[in-house]
Amino acid sequence: MKIKALKGKVLVTELERGMRVINGIIIPDDNGKSEGIRPRWGKVYSVGDDITDISVDQWILIENGRWTRMLTVKEDDGSETKVWGVEWPTAVLLVSDEEPKTEIYSKWI
Repeated sequence: MKIKALKGKVLVTELERGMRVINGIIIPDDNGKSEGIRPRWGKVYSVGDDITDISVDQWILIENGRWTRMLTVKEDDGSETKVWGVEWPTAVLLVSDEEPKTEIYSKWI
């Protein structure tokens, strides 16, 4: 059974977190550090009935720390999906139809 977001809420999967590999470069986990204070991208899993501005499978950029703790949902096919809750629209900065590419910029380049 697929879970559904309540009114005014969005559920996301694939929230950017932990160690990342970008263009073959391993970027260590920065959660809990000053570098980790940044917005994160998540893929929309479910939207509340009152939300018409975004839809499932779009990507949203979420303000730092404006997501709930992770929940694990067991899908009908037996697989598990990790989801986070997000308040709409106060925590959302951007919406994208395509998976965003994270770019790393350095003052040393």
